[in-house]
Amino acid sequence: MTALMFRYLAYRFRGANLWLFAGKKLPLFPSNEAKRRKRYSMAQKPSIPKGTRDFSPAEMARREYVFSVLRDAFSRYGFSQIQTPSFENLSTLMGKYGDEGDRLIFKILNSGDYLRDVPGEVLDEKDSQHATKYLSEKALRYDLTVPFARYVVQHQSEIAFPFKRYQMQPVWRADRPQKGRFREFYQCDADVVGSRSLWQEVELVLLYDEVFTRLGIPVSVRINNRKILSAMAEVTGQPDRIVDLTVALDKLDKIGAEAVEAEMLEKGLTPQSVELIRPFLSPMTQEQMWELLEKTLGGTDAGRKGIDELRFIFEAVGSLGLKSATLDLDLTLARGLNYYTGAIFEVKAQGVEMGSIGGGGRYDDLTGIFGMKNVSGVGISFGLDRICLVMEELGRFDAELDRGVDVLLANMGAVEAHYSMKALQQLRAAGVRAEMYPDAVKLGKQLDYANRKSVRWVAIAGSSEVEKGVFTLKDMTAGTQTEVAAGELLEHVRI
Repeated sequence: MTALMFRYLAYRFRGANLWLFAGKKLPLFPSNEAKRRKRYSMAQKPSIPKGTRDFSPAEMARREYVFSVLRDAFSRYGFSQIQTPSFENLSTLMGKYGDEGDRLIFKILNSGDYLRDVPGEVLDEKDSQHATKYLSEKALRYDLTVPFARYVVQHQSEIAFPFKRYQMQPVWRADRPQKGRFREFYQCDADVVGSRSLWQEVELVLLYDEVFTRLGIPVSVRINNRKILSAMAEVTGQPDRIVDLTVALDKLDKIGAEAVEAEMLEKGLTPQSVELIRPFLSPMTQEQMWELLEKTLGGTDAGRKGIDELRFIFEAVGSLGLKSATLDLDLTLARGLNYYTGAIFEVKAQGVEMGSIGGGGRYDDLTGIFGMKNVSGVGISFGLDRICLVMEELGRFDAELDRGVDVLLANMGAVEAHYSMKALQQLRAAGVRAEMYPDAVKLGKQLDYANRKSVRWVAIAGSSEVEKGVFTLKDMTAGTQTEVAAGELLEHVRI
């Protein structure tokens, strides 16, 4: 047996929990203390809550690009930016999204001894919904529309109507995380309040088309009208079941027609009602949808108004033309939010398995819940997180977005660093993204750093370069290097 083999061979001492390994006695089995330390170490490993994400510098660059496209489009369409707090009074949010939406609102426990003011009989009930009003007065915002309505009411004396605002902020929903569905995500909204004109709906369709054309995402802008859904409930003879009807219809893409019908029956719609709705669940051409609308709902007031509003939008958009998006009638589109009263929108990316990447609609009296009556509004939302996922899948992000720094100046010592810092200031003043390596370490390590950050240019100044007033400029992409005068460095790195 060679010495090398012996060095890596372990022998157990009889009767002892030890190994002889490389000349040292080591425990064969970990002690209880060692196990405890391991468990403690594992327990302390940091993590983030499910449904949330960290974003790397490259991911942030891509997100900021989408933000910039949205911000530019919003501004050119006449929208002004506002922001609202990340949390609102619970009373502001509850009751605005329907039962399903209310269950997804993240409530915030009251500060201090939050159990002190809860009556004993309420604690004994162990009914979380009943106890909530004692435990929580605030909640994370569920969307941006209800906080916007609250903002309009509070600031109505300062606002010129019609008021066009855009808002890009995170929202939170206690939903089950899955692909494209997060508990924390960004919404980018554009809304108009103070006008009932259908030209606002037309403009919002054009805005969708503008943004998604610039982002390179082929989309279908699906449209329906809540008056159509009200008319459907009316012709079934069960107008009081409009919420159950819309909630079930909203799941058609996910669970299929048979399951939707079963849910309607379970919610209390009669078999006769479901029979009348069944034609709307079947695949149809656009022309067949219009014919079904006229035949089934055209005789009701709500149906007639809904059809006329939809026709106006389709004819106006058709005459103006779209760059890349398609506008498609979808009679089962319901948008499960209770505050919609007119046109409703949903945007689907074509050729990608993903949920909606945008949505919105008309709400005739959302501000009325806060005491400001007869102020109609309409708005749309862009789902930033899903948009980024779609763009990644389609390869729509420019590789240049991943590049953070154009030039790295090497640090070869104190004197050389001072020399390089002067050049660094000149580069930055000219708009070049540049940095100097902070420590005077081996050049190989600095070049490796440049490679890892995808930096194209590395400007190196050792003692000889400082004496001559030059830099050795290394092109990390081509693998070449050249000597350039310090005053000509900017000209070379801009090539």
